[in-house]
Amino acid sequence: MLTYKRSDHLEVIGYSDSDFAGCVDTRKSTFGYLFLLAEEAISWKSAKQSIIASSTMEAEFVACFEATVHGLWLWNFISGLGIVDSIAKPLRIYCDNSAAVFF
Repeated sequence: MLTYKRSDHLEVIGYSDSDFAGCVDTRKSTFGYLFLLAEEAISWKSAKQSIIASSTMEAEFVACFEATVHGLWLWNFISGLGIVDSIAKPLRIYCDNSAAVFF
């Protein structure tokens, strides 16, 4: 059973990461993301990327894009339910982009 604490300040926070050529069978990159609402996990995913990335940096950008698309859908879905007045802050997503720093 999942239980969540009551919070007056709702905020959706996401985290994403990728692994370039992480699948040992297909050599496709893998990615994952996790979204929190009121500091509790509400959505997560781990999967192979649908495209073949040519570098670590490209795999990280694809993972961040996938997380952003899902995060925006999730933010709009929660807001549209009408069970909360509003989500206090805009969507924040923390992406692992250490490879992008070098370019």
